[in-house]
Amino acid sequence: MKFVRNAWYVAGWASEFDRKLRRFTILGDDIVMYRGEDDKVCALRDRCPHRQLPLSKGHLMAGDAIQCGYHGLTFDKAGACIRAPGQDNIPKTSVHAYPVHEKNRIVWIWMGEAALADPDDIFSLPEFADPQWHAHQGDALHLKSHYLNVAENLVDPAHVSFVHPTTLGNAASEDVPVHADVDGDVIVAWRWIRDAPPVGFFQKFGGFSGNVDRWHYYYLHLPSIAVIDFGSADAALNLPEDKRHEGVRVFALHFLTPVDETNTIDRWMHLRNVAIDDENVSQSMDAMFRVAFNEDKEILEAIQLEELKPQHHRPVRLAIDKGPNVYRSRIEKLLHAEEAATEGWAQAETG
Repeated sequence: MKFVRNAWYVAGWASEFDRKLRRFTILGDDIVMYRGEDDKVCALRDRCPHRQLPLSKGHLMAGDAIQCGYHGLTFDKAGACIRAPGQDNIPKTSVHAYPVHEKNRIVWIWMGEAALADPDDIFSLPEFADPQWHAHQGDALHLKSHYLNVAENLVDPAHVSFVHPTTLGNAASEDVPVHADVDGDVIVAWRWIRDAPPVGFFQKFGGFSGNVDRWHYYYLHLPSIAVIDFGSADAALNLPEDKRHEGVRVFALHFLTPVDETNTIDRWMHLRNVAIDDENVSQSMDAMFRVAFNEDKEILEAIQLEELKPQHHRPVRLAIDKGPNVYRSRIEKLLHAEEAATEGWAQAETG
């Protein structure tokens, strides 16, 4: 399985971790994770090197050590073996420990070379710390789909009109061109729909009844984080692009965690500049997002099933595919760079 490994991925919301041993599968790796006595999350490969029993089937001991549930081999939170019951000498063995960092009530895990893990590289937005915005965590959506297909969906404004006609889109945007900017580090696709009826989401949460100007800006951060900046404003205001904060504005954040080649977890949340102290609005938005994201789930899982079948022709490419095409190309470049680096390290060790 090929995944970009030198990157920070979301392991889970901070609320998902406590003193219980839990198994997570990320990039095909099975990992046991738990919250240490110092309140920091620990992560080890979930396999005892003795008889291969998952360590998550064992016991968490004092000092954050994990005792294997089969023969009691014990490992500290750095992965070093510290006890072998029935013998005085401790085997020189260990289990891999993954760098972990908690930020914005999100637990991040580094899946590649530990020496390259820099917490300063973890994704964030200024709005997390802005009192004029409210951050609300949603769900963990499990999709039977390769993460690349899920990510492409999140840099594709054009699908909204057809997949989400009652929530996030409507017919007014069907023929509005999609623009793309692929020159920077972040792939961006966007469009404005001017002087058109509001979509269902902003009828409910913006209180709009007349026509609005609305926008969708899709930002895709490699390898698999998407930010969708969408909102609406009264059409009479004729807001320019750089004044979007004057309208009703929402950021939908999607943190994609590849589980394996055909499964992905999309942990989604939102930031908003409206009704920031109203928890009922948070719950109502969640309900509408669930409807929309389950519509995506149905589409993406159907595509995955077809991709596993024999292919008889090449996929057709459209003008709206510029962002997804560049995304795939950049992922390939990252994979090739990691493969080249791995080969270089191997040659250096044997040379």
